[in-house]
Amino acid sequence: MPLFRPQGLHGDDIDFENTWSIIASAFKEIHTKNASRLSYEELYRHAYRIVLKKKGEELYNRVHQFEQDWLGHEVRGSILSLFSPNLLADAQSLGSTTANERRVAGERFLKGLKQAWGDHQVCMSMLADVLMYMDRVYCQDNRRPSIYNAAMVLFQKEILQSATSDVAGRVVLGLLNHVILDQIQMERDGDVIDKHLIKSCVYMLGDLYEDELESDDQRLYTTSFEREYLETSRGFYRGEAELLLRDSDAGAYCKQARRRIYEEEERCKSTLLEVTMPKIQKVVEDELIKNRIREVVDMESGVRFMIDNDRLTELNLVYDLNSRVDDKKDEVTRAVQKRIVAMGADVNNAALAASQAPAAAAEAGDKAKGPAQDKGLNQQTVAAIKWVEDVLELKDKFDRIWSESFQSDILLQSALTRSFADFINSSAFPRSSEYISLFIDENMKKGIKGKTEMEIDMVLDKAITLLRYIQDKDLFERYYKKHLCRRLLMNKSVSNEVEKQMISKMKIELGNNFTVKLEAMFKDMAISEELTAGFKTHVEGLGEKDPKRIELGINVLTSMTWPLETMGGAGDDDEGRRSKCNFPPSIDRIKRGFEKYYNQKHSGRQLTWLANMGSADVKAVFPKVQQRDGSTKERRHDLNVSTYGMVILLLFNELPAEENLTFEEIQAQTNIPQNDLIRNLQSLAVAPKTRILIKEPMSKDVKPTDRFSFNEGFTGKFVKIKVGVVSSGNKVESDRERRETEKKNDASREYQIEAAVVRIMKQRKELLHQQLVMETLSQLAGKFKPEVNMIKKRIENLIEREYLERIDTAEMDSYRYLA
Repeated sequence: MPLFRPQGLHGDDIDFENTWSIIASAFKEIHTKNASRLSYEELYRHAYRIVLKKKGEELYNRVHQFEQDWLGHEVRGSILSLFSPNLLADAQSLGSTTANERRVAGERFLKGLKQAWGDHQVCMSMLADVLMYMDRVYCQDNRRPSIYNAAMVLFQKEILQSATSDVAGRVVLGLLNHVILDQIQMERDGDVIDKHLIKSCVYMLGDLYEDELESDDQRLYTTSFEREYLETSRGFYRGEAELLLRDSDAGAYCKQARRRIYEEEERCKSTLLEVTMPKIQKVVEDELIKNRIREVVDMESGVRFMIDNDRLTELNLVYDLNSRVDDKKDEVTRAVQKRIVAMGADVNNAALAASQAPAAAAEAGDKAKGPAQDKGLNQQTVAAIKWVEDVLELKDKFDRIWSESFQSDILLQSALTRSFADFINSSAFPRSSEYISLFIDENMKKGIKGKTEMEIDMVLDKAITLLRYIQDKDLFERYYKKHLCRRLLMNKSVSNEVEKQMISKMKIELGNNFTVKLEAMFKDMAISEELTAGFKTHVEGLGEKDPKRIELGINVLTSMTWPLETMGGAGDDDEGRRSKCNFPPSIDRIKRGFEKYYNQKHSGRQLTWLANMGSADVKAVFPKVQQRDGSTKERRHDLNVSTYGMVILLLFNELPAEENLTFEEIQAQTNIPQNDLIRNLQSLAVAPKTRILIKEPMSKDVKPTDRFSFNEGFTGKFVKIKVGVVSSGNKVESDRERRETEKKNDASREYQIEAAVVRIMKQRKELLHQQLVMETLSQLAGKFKPEVNMIKKRIENLIEREYLERIDTAEMDSYRYLA
């Protein structure tokens, strides 16, 4: 009787061909979407038994061949059926088809390919479930790719690498790239495309690889599509840049460039893969910005036009684009700096032209002096104030551009600062220090009157802002001391508190050394007030009050602190060589009385009286004249004159009405310096509203032979009359005066350079010449920028005076400090 062995899951016998036939038939049902009646458990057992009986390799190869045949015959045929002339049109024949025809054909192709890919993935997932044991045992043991991965590679080879029927011999993958790129180009041209459909095909390329190793850099998306996409995009944007430069202005170019960048970013998110975003951004930025930014900036409608016409939004676009390709923003920086220097040069030239115009007019009019010259100087002062205001207006303009267009960029701020410093310190415009000091002077005298504390603070801050740009701060200090000196002594300042506030701001900005003498000037003024009050009390304690007694107001100034030589006016001798004025007896008596009082308080000090700096209030009584009602009445006026003017007028007190004095006689009796005497006589006898004296012959010029007499018929509209001395205010210096100021400033610099060199050498003991020069420049940079030749001369002078010596044994020029 025969013996039957049961055929269970672990049965020893298996008919491979019959079992494979069952499996293959089931796989076909799966691919034809007719798998509803299949038993996946039974199919799994069949595959399990085959692998268990060591026939895994044969099963793997059969499945592989099955999928290859299915893809090669069934799927490929369905893909080929999607081809049409509109789809296969190459770049040369695009003109024979419309964009809409290509779009429809392309979408049909993409939908078919998407369907085939989706079906293949679904089917292979089902097959992978059936063949799970084969993947887990056979594939892992033999290092073969899973059947699912192998099938993905097959799709790439059998479908995407299959040839199309076009003349270019493209494969389906190449056609797919072409269709996607064509669709993208349509979107760039403004058409609407199916982004979701393209995204599905892009995902397919992202899931497929060139080989079975499946490394990220071998994805078809990266190796095939993305490379072509970046290349065609580069060509497109190169052409668009040329077109925009030819047909558009700079603002429109920048708007289009930014729009394209955003479009590509959105395209990577919605249509392609985001891994492409930085790559396509670089392509767009290279072609539209990096390679073209100089041309855009230099266009007629470029940065210069935008600055001049306050196109802040467009400037922001240029800045944004430039910052994308260059962290330093070199092109925008270059253009902005160039425009600042050019606009600054225009401001400088306008100020020079305005300041020289009056001088030229005066020279044409026989070099007229006196009031005409004073008017010219006033016009020069107006030109100086306008220069400062124009520079501040320019600063405000570029501050606004910097904050609104350049996003408060620190690098741009440094560039703007350098450019403002360049034109303010231009060698062609040497008056910036003087003009800024005059601006502060005008504001301190009347500009801040009626302003709030906040408005005053803004004015002071503007002045400090300009001061930061000044290279020769020592020259500014010289002018500021001169102007402050006049304000304090002539009581012209609106507020001493504001003056001190300004000095405090200077101390914060420039350091204590800069303001120490300015603060000492205020200290002298405070002490002088105490001295005046003390002397008045002292006189009152001497006895019965004299009704004719002259009241004295004193300013005692420290000679080393105050710029006293600047008070004499143009052409005057220095204070040290100034002749002493002969005061009238009544004045001389009170002068000696104060000297005695002062010497009792401060022994060992010498007082030098500077009559050219003082002023006096004189009560003048003019003879009776007949009034309209027939009565007679004396005319009384309070005259505010300079000290010299008072001395001149008092000469006529004892002079009979019919007599006169010549210029030479007045000079002999008063010993007033000639230039001061001329200016004061012009004020008293030439100026129309203050002709206290009569000049014969009448002319603007004062000559030695001119005769002067008291004007008994003088009439004035007001009781109090101020007699201003010609050219006595803070005005712009003449060229000769400026050269003299610079000469004195250079002498002061020599001492500062020597002091810096000695300080350095005392610390370093020995030093190379070049290092010494560099360190000296560095130490003095906060005050001024000395010329190298001046430093060399001072070093030579120190060697002659045996502060330093050359080191003869050194290979390079070196110095040694001599203690």
